[in-house]
This record gives sequence, structure tokens and C-alpha cells, in this order.
Amino acid sequence: MKTIHQVAQPTRSSGEPIIHETANVVHSRAGAWTSIGSSNKIIESVLGDYTYTMDDVTINYTEIGKYCSIASHVCINPVQHPMDRVTQHHMTYRRIDYGFAATDDESIFDWRRQNRVKIGHDVWIGHGAIIMKGVTIGTGAVVASGAIVTKDVEPYSIVAGVQAKPIKMRFPEEIREKLLQIAWWEWPREMIEERFHELNDLDSFIEKYGHFG
Repeated sequence: MKTIHQVAQPTRSSGEPIIHETANVVHSRAGAWTSIGSSNKIIESVLGDYTYTMDDVTINYTEIGKYCSIASHVCINPVQHPMDRVTQHHMTYRRIDYGFAATDDESIFDWRRQNRVKIGHDVWIGHGAIIMKGVTIGTGAVVASGAIVTKDVEPYSIVAGVQAKPIKMRFPEEIREKLLQIAWWEWPREMIEERFHELNDLDSFIEKYGHFG
């Protein structure tokens, strides 16, 4: 896991994170083979190995697992404004920018850091989806395009709509349990390479590896 200090453009074969030159990444970390798209804004978040984002993605205070696919214009953990004050405007906490004080109101930023979003492995988040604060999305889940997710999402479920609701499960319960038990996303690179050709055949994959603890 690499702490991202600045824009980097290594070759894909190196396995190092690839970060588009227009992305703004602050106090975040990215694993091997990750890719961060153009015009992303990522604050205090972690992206697991092989996870990628497309263009115009916003991610705040979020833990993202491995092999996740995040489509364009997704917003994860949008920031909150203090609704209990006379004004909701950010001048009350970004005070330096407006010349109202020599320091900002750090309590608001600490408040925003609470209730981080947690996303499992191999999750697909569709175009324009919004994941609200404090939500946990289980491994293997699918969030449909345009969905607004306000509640936790079960592993291998598909959710859609505003507010997002479960549509169906990707697989029967027995298959879901086997995949979670196999936890192929934790395999080292060498094992993935060795078994890569098997990833497209669910039945034979489960039959071959589903008995392992």
C-alpha cells in the first residue's frame, strides 16, 4: 500500500498506482495495480489492490477493498454542512479563506471524518451513484447507475434506485458463501496468474476451490 504524495505516471507493468495528472489526491493510500482517473478528488481514503476509478469521481473518508470498479461521476461519502448553525455556508469553518480568523474550525472536519464509508472487495459502483456517510457495502455487491445508497448493502447483492433498495442477489446463498470462503481477492499475484483462466467459469471455480477453508 502506497501513500500518495503527488501525481505519478509509472508504466502499467510496474504494478505501481497510476494517477491521472488532473486528479487531486490528499492524504490517501493506494495498493498495487490501482488506477485513479481524471478529475478525481480523493481525500483521506484507502484504495485496495487493483481497484480503479474512472473520471470525475469524488471519494472522501472511505476504505475501499481490492478489485473494485468505480464508474465515472460517482460520489462516495459526500461532505456534510453544519445545519445546526445560523448559516450552513463554509465560511464558518473555512474561516482563513474569508479572513474571519487565523485558524479554521477543525471540529467540522473531524465531524466529517466520523462514520467512514467501507466498501468490500470486487464491488462495482455504476455511473453517477452516490454512497452516503457511514454506509458499508459488502464484497461482490453491485450499485446501479444513479443509485443513492443510504443503508448497508449485503455481499453479492444488487441495489438500485433512490433511495437504493435490493433488486436481487447475484448468486444463490450457497455460491455466495463459497466465494466469501474462498476469498480469491486475497490470493497473491502469483496465484492469480496461475489460476487466471479459471476466473470466467463460476461453476468449475466453486467446484475446484470451494472445499478449501
